[in-house]
Amino acid sequence: MKFKLLLTFLTFLYLTSCVGTSSTGIFGTGVTIAMDPRTLGTQIDDSIMDKSLDAKLLSTDKSYLLKVKTKILDGRIFITGKVDTVEEKLKITKMAWEIKGARSVKNDLKIKDEFNFKQSAKDLLITSQLRSALIFNKKTKAVNYSIDTYKEKIYIYGIAETSDEREEAINEAKQILDVKDVIASILLVEDLRIQKN
Repeated sequence: MKFKLLLTFLTFLYLTSCVGTSSTGIFGTGVTIAMDPRTLGTQIDDSIMDKSLDAKLLSTDKSYLLKVKTKILDGRIFITGKVDTVEEKLKITKMAWEIKGARSVKNDLKIKDEFNFKQSAKDLLITSQLRSALIFNKKTKAVNYSIDTYKEKIYIYGIAETSDEREEAINEAKQILDVKDVIASILLVEDLRIQKN
């Protein structure tokens, strides 16, 4: 049974790493820069803000490199991951607000508990299933979304062309087995300060 669970975990780890490389989207290396509805200037500003926040976190505590994930979209900062105390969560929120150009900060950091291999494997499976569903759904552009799953709660970030596409992405997330909640931070193209012409 343990071998089967380990094999399943490794398979999904492999699958998600393949998908992540080919569809980095708005949070990646610019492979899909042409599909991003933000202007090049906005993408660069967001990237600079992200690097600044990462540097600030790293200088505060090197362990944040692995524990905390940040995403910046049109000046809006999204933070996920795990920290040890409530004080750390508040400190990281303050650091995010200090980044020049920050328009809002959404802190979804969780207070750390004991590592659970079974839970982590389940979260990885949920993320993989949603990523696949978005790729195969012709009504959504999967490259424009980033997904994190923690304790069967899906956090989905990105930019949708229309409100119908946003609803479609959220519905795909809600249909996945064992999902307890879907927390969506999906902006519409019309919500962006500056858009591509």
